[in-house]
Amino acid sequence: MRAIEVTQFGGPDVMKFVEVADPKPSDDQVLITVSSIGVNYADTHQIENSYLVAQKLPFFPGLEVVGTTSSGRRVLAPVHEGAYAQLALAQKDSLIDIPVGVSDEQALAMLVQGTTAWHILKTIGHVKKGESVVIFAAAGGVGSVAVQLAKMWGAFVIAVTSSAEKADIALSLGADVTVDARASDLPKALREANGGKRPDLILEMVGGKTFDDSLAVLAPFGRLVTYGMASRTPTTPIQTGALLGSTKTVSGFWLGNCFGKPELINDVIAELFSLIQAGKLTPLIGPVFALSQAASAHKAMLARETTGKVTLNPAL
Repeated sequence: MRAIEVTQFGGPDVMKFVEVADPKPSDDQVLITVSSIGVNYADTHQIENSYLVAQKLPFFPGLEVVGTTSSGRRVLAPVHEGAYAQLALAQKDSLIDIPVGVSDEQALAMLVQGTTAWHILKTIGHVKKGESVVIFAAAGGVGSVAVQLAKMWGAFVIAVTSSAEKADIALSLGADVTVDARASDLPKALREANGGKRPDLILEMVGGKTFDDSLAVLAPFGRLVTYGMASRTPTTPIQTGALLGSTKTVSGFWLGNCFGKPELINDVIAELFSLIQAGKLTPLIGPVFALSQAASAHKAMLARETTGKVTLNPAL
């Protein structure tokens, strides 16, 4: 089969398009003929070995696929590694059947991005009707789902984007107002967008100064949920006294802690699928790259040139 292999850590160009032997499933695994592959921002960390889970060389990157089993089941599946390939191995008990009316790309948009958006809003963020929610990278994979869910659950949605085109996308998804991520005074811009008030909930995945500004502008009793560090820049250390005096909550979220818990993955995805089927949730589908163009997909994502769910087609 054809696959992407990493034999040294680094940027997108370390990924090599190679021909390798077909993988052999163990008793608790199933072999999937892959029809579409999800590309996640975590994958860009994976090949650098800057992800939350350390990698060992050589390895085959990628964390999620859609495809069919030998019995003909059309499934969405998380994989430990090796998603960037024409064939992939998944644990039998991790397979999620895809219902009629949900496309391959829509299904992939729900496994990481959809569940992350759900949990950072509801499980960690405890969003309430009438609250103001700031969503960074609002036209991205997680952000585009979070905008729709937050609006569905009655929030006032402030979408932060890096271009006018992405701002228009966020507005089309239901955002109430947009803010330019490049604003010279981001806290001021966020307050102005919220009618002069500090926001109640902020979903942040940039890190560095963006995190610092988010914490500074957060309202008393507000919650800041961090779920990434796209800038690769550390934040300023938080003094607990500052949280005490301002009555703010800072939480972290990593989807890896949800796997193995059906109520946190399978049940949430089932609900998201039902919203798609009912026309209440429209996953934003981004560019499709050939499997051999995995490096180009990563470069586009790192350069903030993409919107929505980015995928690879193993048939190209």
